[in-house]
This record gives sequence, C-alpha cells and structure tokens, in this order.
Amino acid sequence: MRTGPSPTARALRALEILQARPGVTADQLASLLGVTERAARRYVGILREAGITVESIRGPYGGYRLGRGTRLPPVVFTQEQALGLVMAVLDGQPAAIDADDLIGSALSKVIRALPDSVGRQAAALRAYASATPDRHSARPDAATTSALVAAVADRRRVLVTYRGKSGEEWDAEVDPWAVVVRYGRWYLLCHSYRADAIRTYRIDRVRAVRHLPHGFTPPDDLDPVAALEENLGAGWKYRTRVRFHASWEKVAPWIRPPMGRLEPDGDRCVLVGSTRNPAMYAQEWLAVVPFDFSVEEGPELHAAVATVAARFSAALSPSPPETRPGD
Repeated sequence: MRTGPSPTARALRALEILQARPGVTADQLASLLGVTERAARRYVGILREAGITVESIRGPYGGYRLGRGTRLPPVVFTQEQALGLVMAVLDGQPAAIDADDLIGSALSKVIRALPDSVGRQAAALRAYASATPDRHSARPDAATTSALVAAVADRRRVLVTYRGKSGEEWDAEVDPWAVVVRYGRWYLLCHSYRADAIRTYRIDRVRAVRHLPHGFTPPDDLDPVAALEENLGAGWKYRTRVRFHASWEKVAPWIRPPMGRLEPDGDRCVLVGSTRNPAMYAQEWLAVVPFDFSVEEGPELHAAVATVAARFSAALSPSPPETRPGD
C-alpha cells in the first residue's frame, strides 16, 4: 500500500517554499503542500522545533518568512530522489561512472553526503551500471555554458567567438534568447547581428564569451524548443521540397522539425526545407515516412533518393546463378 509523504518530508517541502516565496500565507502554504491550513501550521511548527527561525508577520502583507541569518540544514534527498539523480547524471554523462571524471568527482561528493542507507544504494547503482555514450552528444565547457546562461538570465548581449565545423573562427554579436539541450547537445538560440537573423550555435563550438553593456528584450511569444527545432531545419546548403501524396493531418506526425516546414496543399501536403546532408535526409528521414512522395526541388536530394531506391530495388532482384569453371 502506497502512503503519502512523511511529516518530515512535508516540513522540508515547506522549508523549500519559504525559501522561494518569503511572505507566503498559511492558506497559500497549505495549498502548495496539498494539506489543510491546520496541517501547514503544524509543519511550520516542526521547522521551529528543529531550530529554524520562521517569523510570522501579521497584516495584509504578512505571512511566513525565514528569519535573518537562518542557517539551513543540509540538503536531504529521499531514496527515490537520490537514485533518480544518479541515473540522470549517468544518462547525461556516462563518463561520470569514473570517479576521476570532472562530473564523476562531483557525483562522488553527493553520494558521500547522502545518509548511509541511501548512499550505499546510490554507490551500488553507480558501480554496477554500464553506460554507452551517445555518439551524437557533445559536452560544452562548463564556464562557457555558465556565462551564456547568465547572459540569458540578465538579458545581456554578448560577443561570442565561434568555431565552425571546418575549423574557421569568427566573432558574432548576439542577443542570447535561450539555452536548449537537444538529444545530448547544447545549443544557444539567439538573434545574430552578424547575420541579422535567428541563429542556433552549438555551445561546444563557442570558444569565448564576452558580456556587452547592451540589454535586449526577447520575443514575447518565444518558445525556445520550437524555435530551435524550426531553425535547425532552415538555412542549410541544399534546398529541399517534397510533395507527399497524403493529407497534412496524416503526414505531420512523421515529420521532424529539422526536416523543414510542412504545408497543406489540398488533399496533399508539401515539405519545404534544407539540409547539409542529402544522403542522411533520404535514408534516415524520408525513408521512414509511410506515404508516397515526389521530390520536386533539390537535385542533390533527388540523387540521394534515387540511390536509396536503387539499393532497395537491387535487394528484390534475384541473385545471378553461380557459374562453375568450365561451364
């Protein structure tokens, strides 16, 4: 039988709320905890009994807040939280299995700080787990990432030095809108003044970041993930245009945003985009869409699709009979 959180766990959750929302009222605290107001007051009492100063301020702008100079207890994880944290670290950074790795050494400190019963399980999980790195992932420099995140939070323009795929470097003045993690890679979504357009930069290729005095205001309706996905499908070397012989409603679930923009066209639809790798576009993306299509633009994509078609056609052709010497 599953039981709810213990009083101690609820009291710790109340402490988190008081840290994040000074002045929270008893009824607001109760709502956030999912308990009655009387129970919320009881959890505040538990915190006070533990030596944590929680002040009660009366009046229309009153509520609970932590006293000045309050020394907070160490971070406490439940067993599920601790094991989930270890799993998340290993999933995102497989090298953390090694205690000599930068992230691995930090994980070791977290495990050592856990209560003995939980720490043993976390250590065992780490010791007996095996992780395979994602060949597409790329870990950026922590200091570079931190500088970009700070600029996003402060809405401060930056000058980034970027290294392209071929090794050339250039400087770009950008408004950093968001940092987005996608399939093991970290991207900066930004407005580039160099290109006068939205750009996505892989953070592992950013060589330097310098904060500038100019501020900026991001778009009001910005959806960082959607904007990143749409931008990844635009601006590449080879243009693509594919007509699907099925309705937009049927095809749309099969189209990944980096493939381009899918537009309805009567009882059919058209996919307009670009790619730097026509072979991958044909073999890994178009080949899995279970609807007939025609390549209308992009000679490179047309050739790549023809190559895939020839391979499949050859697979269905009967093998020529073997000949023996003298036949």
